[in-house]
Amino acid sequence: MNCEADMSKPYSKGSYNKFNDKEQWIRLSEGCPNKCPYCRESFENPDLKVFEIPELVRNEVKILDMNLICHPEALETIKELGRRKVNNKVIYYELLCGVDYRFLTQELATALRQSRFRNIRLAWDFSFSLQKIIKEKTQLLLNAGYSPKDIMIFAICNWKISYEENLKKMDLCKVWGFQMADCYFDNQLSPNIKSIYWSEDQIKSFRSKVRKHNQLVNFKIDPEQAGGNDGKD
Repeated sequence: MNCEADMSKPYSKGSYNKFNDKEQWIRLSEGCPNKCPYCRESFENPDLKVFEIPELVRNEVKILDMNLICHPEALETIKELGRRKVNNKVIYYELLCGVDYRFLTQELATALRQSRFRNIRLAWDFSFSLQKIIKEKTQLLLNAGYSPKDIMIFAICNWKISYEENLKKMDLCKVWGFQMADCYFDNQLSPNIKSIYWSEDQIKSFRSKVRKHNQLVNFKIDPEQAGGNDGKD
């Protein structure tokens, strides 16, 4: 098994449906054919499975699927979600994991937009050399009606893609006008990120630069010049 991710922790198994007073969290599928070495999904869930859409009881729904659009039923699932209502009001959706550019088509991008999926995160986990295809895939989202501020580029950090290469991705995101998210190898979360392939200084630096970049994209203001903090945790 060529999988570098820590296999000792549970990942995403089975359907999921929980809610509070404001939001609902669901999982509609599991599995992925990619076998990316930094991700356990392909290895822990080798078979693609799609679950029934549960009863939706909130107008804000977060979707936990690792790779919803890789499934053959993805287009119809997205369209069906768009048809659902709660209390005669439309539902807004958000994919919490990055959209896989390898499966994104114009038809899927348009369906996501028409079904009111917000805050689109497009995963760019591999090398900077993919810049042309990543740009082409973001254009599908723009064609569908998303604005640049609706799009965020996910980049894996603390893995074999270097700090310097991810800085180059960020430079392109500045040109394109997209936000960026730093996602850490082995599902690590701040403040408990342990140095694996990057140094601690690189991890802290990149997190700070991402926050500053996103403030510039969203507000056209440099937080340091505006009297903000230095972005340190």
